[in-house]
Amino acid sequence: MSARNAPVLLLENVQRHYEEVGKRLDVLKDANLTIETGEMVALVAPSGAGKSTLLHTAGLLERPNGGEVYLSGQACSGLNDRQRTARRRNDIGFVYQFHHLLPEFSALENVMLPQMIRGLSQSDAKDRAQELLDYMRIGQRAAHRPAELSGGEQQRVAIARAVANAPLLLLADEPTGNLDPETSSYVFEALEALVRQSGLSALIATHNHALAARMDRAITMQDGKLVPFDVKAAVKASL
Repeated sequence: MSARNAPVLLLENVQRHYEEVGKRLDVLKDANLTIETGEMVALVAPSGAGKSTLLHTAGLLERPNGGEVYLSGQACSGLNDRQRTARRRNDIGFVYQFHHLLPEFSALENVMLPQMIRGLSQSDAKDRAQELLDYMRIGQRAAHRPAELSGGEQQRVAIARAVANAPLLLLADEPTGNLDPETSSYVFEALEALVRQSGLSALIATHNHALAARMDRAITMQDGKLVPFDVKAAVKASL
């Protein structure tokens, strides 16, 4: 597959199962998904449906038991651990429900670290980290450690860290799930603006239909497969 015109993410008949006490649990069954450059896709599904498994497989944290995961046209299932780590570090950003910031470092240092691991100089990493925190409207809190930040501030730092290395793809697992409705909307607005401005592709798992409706399209999981989800109808039904 040519990388030039390839989608950022392509899942082709992906299968993922687990063995539990002698029983096989099939989570993904021939799952197919295409996400193009700049596309923002909502993943809406109930707890236990396999959203995290899908995100981990798409993000090269787990290997599929069958099928293929392509990033910008490159088949990734056959990559060794070092190659998979390099692709995650350079091309994929992760945001989780809990911020997972390093508590002993400041907000600025948390955003600097992935850049320095990639090889950027401390000075350049600091400049970009401050720029991202300013963009997320939290630049004035750059010197504060995570424990000194509110939940919404922590999550905005986590988002800045996720995009610090200018990835091709952002994967987010309930990024506003731990926040109150007002803070959730505020954080999502910042996330959406960053994704749109940078031209990122994003797959964002959320229970919030109103947030899902703001994305380009929505999908859900049914019996291990990925199918379109009519989020507008879901929002209307909830009114």
